[in-house]
Amino acid sequence: MVDTAPALDAEYMRERIKAWLREDLGPGDVTSLSILPDGHRSRAVVHAKQAGVLAGLPVAEAVFAEVDPALEVRRVAAEGGALAVGDVLLELEGSTLSILSGERLALNLLQRLSGIATATRAYVDAVQGVTPPPRIVDTRKTTPGLRALEKYAVRVGGGHNHRFGLFDAVLLKDNHVKAAGGVLEAVARARAYAPHTMRVEIEVESLEQVEQAIESGADIIMLDNMAPATMRTAVERIRQGAPRAIVEASGGVTLATVRAIAETGVDVISVGGLTHSVKALDISLDLFEKKGVRA
Repeated sequence: MVDTAPALDAEYMRERIKAWLREDLGPGDVTSLSILPDGHRSRAVVHAKQAGVLAGLPVAEAVFAEVDPALEVRRVAAEGGALAVGDVLLELEGSTLSILSGERLALNLLQRLSGIATATRAYVDAVQGVTPPPRIVDTRKTTPGLRALEKYAVRVGGGHNHRFGLFDAVLLKDNHVKAAGGVLEAVARARAYAPHTMRVEIEVESLEQVEQAIESGADIIMLDNMAPATMRTAVERIRQGAPRAIVEASGGVTLATVRAIAETGVDVISVGGLTHSVKALDISLDLFEKKGVRA
C-alpha cells in the first residue's frame, strides 16, 4: 500500500472526463430517463469482485463529481491498498440518474487502473529478495489518451515510470541505430543534439553492440531480448567498462521470467505488459437502497 498516492493533475482529469462523458452520455441516458421519476434517489456501493490492488479512486470520484456535484461520494478503501472479494471502495448517495450516468465510466477507469496496479505489484513482489532489487518500470505501450492515468497506476502499484513521451528523454532503439549508421554514430548525434541535462539511452541486442555502447559513453544501456546468461555477461562487461551506466533489461518480460532477469544484476526492468495487455480487475456498482422521491 502506498502511504501517499502520487498526485494526478486535476485539470488533466477534468478535461478528459468531460470528453469521455460526452462520448458515453451524449444528450442523456435514455434508459434511465425512461424509467426513473423526477427526483428519484438511491444509495449505491462500488465493490470488488476480485482480489487485487486498488488504483483510480480519485478518478472515479472526479467522474461522479462531474456528472453531479450534489452526489455524496464517500471513500471507504485506500488508494494502493490490497482488495479482497467483497471489499467496498466507495459509497454513493443521491440522484439515481446521476449515479447510473457515471457508473460505466467510473468503473471502466477503476477496473483498468486497478488491473495495472495489481500487475505491477506482482512484478515488484517477484523481484524482492534480489540485492538490490531492480526497479520495475513501464513503457510507452499505453492506451491512447490514458497514458498519464496508466502511468499513475504503475506508481500506485509500486513501480516506476519510464519516459512519458518522445520529448522528455533520448532512447535510441534499433531503428534509430540503423538510420544513424551504428551505435557510436547514433549516440554521438544524440549527445550533440540533446540538452546536457538529458540522459542518452541506447538499446543493444548483442554483446558486440554492448561493447559499442560502452565505448559510446551512453548513460543508460538497454539490453533487449537477451537470454539471462547473455544478459549476465553483458552486465559484467558494462560494470567493468562503464561503471556509471544504468543497465536496463527489456523485451518480452513476464512474471515467469522477471526473477531470472533481476538476478543478472540489471538496475531496471521495463515491462510493456503492465499497460498494453493487462487484465482489468473485476469491480462492480450496486444500488442497494431506494430513498424515495423528493417532493
